[in-house]
Amino acid sequence: MFNQLKIAVLIPCHNEEVSIAKVVSDFRLALPDAAIYVFDNNSSDNTVREARLAGAMVRNETQQGKGHVVRRMFRDIDADFYLMVDGDDTYDASLAPDMIKLAMSGPYDLVNCIRRETGDAAYRGGHRFGNLLLTGVVRQIFGNRILDMLSGYKVFSRRFVKSFPALSAGFDIETELTVHTLELSMPAAHIEGEYRGRAVGSESKLRTYRDGWRILMLIIRLVRHERPMVFFGALAGLLVAAALLLIWPVIVTYLDTGLVPRFPTAFLAMGIMLLASLSVFTGTILDTVTRGRKELRMLTYLQYPPPVYAPNDYADSVAIGSVDNNALTGGNDDLFGQMWRFGLVGIVGYIVNAGLVESLVLNIGPLRAQMLAFPAAVTVTWWLNRRFTFGASHHAIHHEWLRYVLANMLGWTANNCAYLWMIFSVPLAYQHPALAVAVGSLAGMVLNFSASRLIVFKKVRQA
Repeated sequence: MFNQLKIAVLIPCHNEEVSIAKVVSDFRLALPDAAIYVFDNNSSDNTVREARLAGAMVRNETQQGKGHVVRRMFRDIDADFYLMVDGDDTYDASLAPDMIKLAMSGPYDLVNCIRRETGDAAYRGGHRFGNLLLTGVVRQIFGNRILDMLSGYKVFSRRFVKSFPALSAGFDIETELTVHTLELSMPAAHIEGEYRGRAVGSESKLRTYRDGWRILMLIIRLVRHERPMVFFGALAGLLVAAALLLIWPVIVTYLDTGLVPRFPTAFLAMGIMLLASLSVFTGTILDTVTRGRKELRMLTYLQYPPPVYAPNDYADSVAIGSVDNNALTGGNDDLFGQMWRFGLVGIVGYIVNAGLVESLVLNIGPLRAQMLAFPAAVTVTWWLNRRFTFGASHHAIHHEWLRYVLANMLGWTANNCAYLWMIFSVPLAYQHPALAVAVGSLAGMVLNFSASRLIVFKKVRQA
């Protein structure tokens, strides 16, 4: 079926002598007409020899890191479709023909394999959580069309490969591939496949915390580059909030006495507000620049013909669409979206609480001011969470509000208990109470979110 197509199987490798021969043989059997390339990345074992004996064409990339290898593969190889897979024998080669058929039936510029674990050794716990977290963050910021962002089993079209700039150096290349797809609104599809543990004697090159941190930093850089108005707008919002918190007591004092006794604070707040304005202007300018860069990438993308179109009912039937998102992820993307919105609502609640306390404290004292400000802040956050974060529950509205107040009281209790425990149990926290405040705030936030999601705004399940 594929004998009229140029299909390239690209296998980036580093010290995979245990598994590479089987990977090459399996893909040779699955795609007999494909050209199989193994790109070795400074292996110190017999990866190169095993790959050649298995019949693969071996190329070398001396710059260490998967990103460098992918960049070299995409530059050097010309094909109609590119199938990229890791060389650790954790993916099912028999799925390859269906992935190519699915790419042709769209046609799609990207077909991504959603990993389905078939053994306990397939995922380490940190990898599973990190994948869900990072994929959720990217889906919230750039769009929710891509599932399992860090999967190493993908099919690309020629125009995807030749328009991809490939700037990353390591495992964060998977994130860059995803954002490239979303930013150019490329047609993409998903298919589910087995994901098994590595062969005995084979060692993962992925370092959970180091590579997770690099991917997170890449996401932040991509937000700055691709969504400059969001990045610098959020920075401006934080600066404005800091300036208002600093200047508010000065304004209250001025309104009460007609004097401004704290000029350094006033000048500092003014400087921070100027930085916020500069941040907004920077975001506006860079947003225009980003639009120009995006148009240039789109023009490069459109220089290449679309993928070969061959409708296939079976391929379409096994494809995973956006409607299957919750079935695949167990609602994790919805969970991360709720966490994100809950955090933003919490910031709004803090501003309401602090603003009311500062405005009332001179007249009725700090305790009474807090007694009035706390219910107001709770009511505001309840309404926002009801409207934007979770949606209305099946409870009567006054019962829902009372449940939410109770949940906040429980969170407040957890916050203070954790704070006191840290102060009296951890010497470092006693010397630096900010550490105890951080732990207490985290404990209160986790309890507040869990109670709000599972008790206050819980929906009635449909039969």
